Amino acid sequence: MKTDRLPLLDALRGLAMVWMTIFHFSFDLNHFGWIHQDFYTDPVWTWQRSCIVSLFLFCVGWSQALVAHFSWTRWSQIALCAVLVTVSSYVMYPKSFIYFGILHGIAVMLLALWVLKPLRQWLWLVGVACLCLFFYPPFIANSAPWNVLGLISQKPVTEDYVPLLPWLAVVCWGYAFGLQTKTTKKKGLNTPFNPLLKPLTVLGRYSLSYYMLHQPILIGLLYLCRFA
Repeated sequence: MKTDRLPLLDALRGLAMVWMTIFHFSFDLNHFGWIHQDFYTDPVWTWQRSCIVSLFLFCVGWSQALVAHFSWTRWSQIALCAVLVTVSSYVMYPKSFIYFGILHGIAVMLLALWVLKPLRQWLWLVGVACLCLFFYPPFIANSAPWNVLGLISQKPVTEDYVPLLPWLAVVCWGYAFGLQTKTTKKKGLNTPFNPLLKPLTVLGRYSLSYYMLHQPILIGLLYLCRFA
């Protein structure tokens, strides 16, 4: 699969990874009782999570505008990692394990996006429609598995929850933005970055591997510190 790499896109994805790492490290410190924060209702943390997820999904949509064909190999990697997240989270949080988190959402949204991609710039409006459906749902589906649609009146008890609505809107906007930057030939997006920012671009290119490894490493280090 041929992909045009953009330093800005890779750097934004890398920035999301760094921000996510800080967020998860804080969450882990809270889990071990070294800090005391409410990650589920405190706006300081809930808004950060929303921003991190938005940045991730916008990059997902944007990156799909740069590829000519759907990569089933990459999709299978994401889907497999989603299953691993479910299994590992069940071990740690059996009462609130992750059954439709960020990777599950990305796997399903990628399929949805490639069905919708013929709409091209109309995806800006599709995103708006997704938001309207989220805020004014035609029906309520609080029970799994239907709550993965996002048409809920209460958030389910799970450690990570990224339903189709409203998040498909961000993926659609990222794709439409990516198409727009291609058609208008905004060369500034290809301008080489400051060398100091290169670590972000490198990190952004290996986001899936980093995502799967960062939490086991952080939790392992905290366990060592706790019982050392």
